[in-house]
Amino acid sequence: MLNNFLLPLHLKSFIMDEQQSKDQHQLNIELSEEMAEGVYANLAIITHSNAEFVVDFVNVMPGIPKAKVKSRIILTPQHAKRFMKALMDNVKKYESVNGAIQDQEPINIPMNFGGPAAQA
Repeated sequence: MLNNFLLPLHLKSFIMDEQQSKDQHQLNIELSEEMAEGVYANLAIITHSNAEFVVDFVNVMPGIPKAKVKSRIILTPQHAKRFMKALMDNVKKYESVNGAIQDQEPINIPMNFGGPAAQA
């Protein structure tokens, strides 16, 4: 790092302002032990309205005709698009290190939610 005392006053001010700006934009995220364990899901169901995207994560077990939603995430359309881009970027990074992810054959799972039909 540069020695601050050797810099002209206007550069010192700029560096201090830049550091203060970085400190103000820092986000501390807390992750509880329970949340850190995560939840396994092998199916994601995505529905949307004009105002939000709803992503339900489900764990479907072979031979068991009933499955529960393990987690539901609700996003604005803007955040859904950002999430999509971030996920695509991370898949590319993963594949550059580990090789291409092979697509599996689609699994036909009849879905009965017992509620109103979702609009996609």
